[in-house]
Amino acid sequence: METETQHTEGLLSALAGRVLGCLIEKETATPDVYPLTLNALTNACNQRSNRSPVMSAQIREVELAVQELRLRRMAVQVTGGDSRVEKYRHRLPETLELTVLEQTLLCELLVRGPQTAAGLRANCERLRPVPEDVESVLAGLAARASGALVAKMERQTGQKEARWRQLLAAEAAGTSGEVESVSVTVALPESAEKRIADLETEVAQLRLWVQEMRRELGLGDGAV
Repeated sequence: METETQHTEGLLSALAGRVLGCLIEKETATPDVYPLTLNALTNACNQRSNRSPVMSAQIREVELAVQELRLRRMAVQVTGGDSRVEKYRHRLPETLELTVLEQTLLCELLVRGPQTAAGLRANCERLRPVPEDVESVLAGLAARASGALVAKMERQTGQKEARWRQLLAAEAAGTSGEVESVSVTVALPESAEKRIADLETEVAQLRLWVQEMRRELGLGDGAV
């Protein structure tokens, strides 16, 4: 039976995990278009190759997942240069202090789900050369003092090897080739919710004031 110490910051949603995996993947696979626009990130989440399960996420859902990552300081919005379009990149080297190889292994687990060490190594080869001793790297990720990022699953009947799974995000439901409609709920910090409530109150008061001014000027209530 598998045992692990969960990463102390808790689980990301399944879609936020997919978004994070895609950001890591595209940094290496398509560096000429990285960081990614929201539209490119949505396409990456929904692509049918190198994904398990296949998703069908809407751009607004992906946007919320990006905000979830930004709240956890795992992604950041970047602007400037020749493009005025908002783009996003991951911040794993800063937040989790991972090596490039560790990032690649975590990326494949995030976009493909649980895999054997051999399968994981083969899938990672599309992004960068991977040493044969993947098990030791995975064992290191599982034994991190700050909290395990992966865990070795119990070998199932009929399986020759045990699989590894990531512990950073919830696993997406479904199987390979199955299209999944994903919805995401992002809980804002209490301080942010209070600011939003205060702003809504101020807007309502301003609308009343404008209506009163229009009546005094003989312009009628009008639409505010």
